[in-house]
Amino acid sequence: MSYQLSAVVADAEVLREETRDLDHAVLAALRQDFALLPVTPQLVEELTGAPPDYAVEKPDPKHPFALALSPALTEVLARWSRRGPVAYVEAEFAGGLGYQAAVVWLQGERSWGPLFDSAFDRPRGQWPVNAALVELGVEPGAWIDPFAELGLHVERDTAGWLAHGRRGLSADYWDDLAEEWEERQSGVGQQPDGPRSVGDWGIP
Repeated sequence: MSYQLSAVVADAEVLREETRDLDHAVLAALRQDFALLPVTPQLVEELTGAPPDYAVEKPDPKHPFALALSPALTEVLARWSRRGPVAYVEAEFAGGLGYQAAVVWLQGERSWGPLFDSAFDRPRGQWPVNAALVELGVEPGAWIDPFAELGLHVERDTAGWLAHGRRGLSADYWDDLAEEWEERQSGVGQQPDGPRSVGDWGIP
């Protein structure tokens, strides 16, 4: 099953303040009072005044992102980071193969990254998205890593995150539905399957 992510992640209040006057900004709620802003071509053009550029070649350590982080876009994200740390995170997987990349700004400057990985032979906490989320201040919790702790596994692509944000869903929406289903099934004497584990990529 495929997974694709191109988003800004930051404290929810920071993103609400910085995007409240934008026509193409849709915020999706995450856990720990963070939010995710899906990065669409329309949003990039609204922020920078120009359409986005995308890499022709596959991302690699020297060119870690499919989306070109232009000086204009970088300036916007750096400006937002004066209110608190801001991360741009990118990931793409299909058939178990893919990559992650991330970068963080703080106080108007790039403070961490960019970091790229497609081998995933390091400890899970050192994977790019996990490491960037720690830089944002994500705390450990019941889930396997910061990626899952915030709920970045609950949608699988930009369209899913846009729908998530527009519907005002929480990161626990699917878990809440599962619990409701389990309660209904147990009420009629049936035993549902146990909860699914989070997979190797932080995706169920």
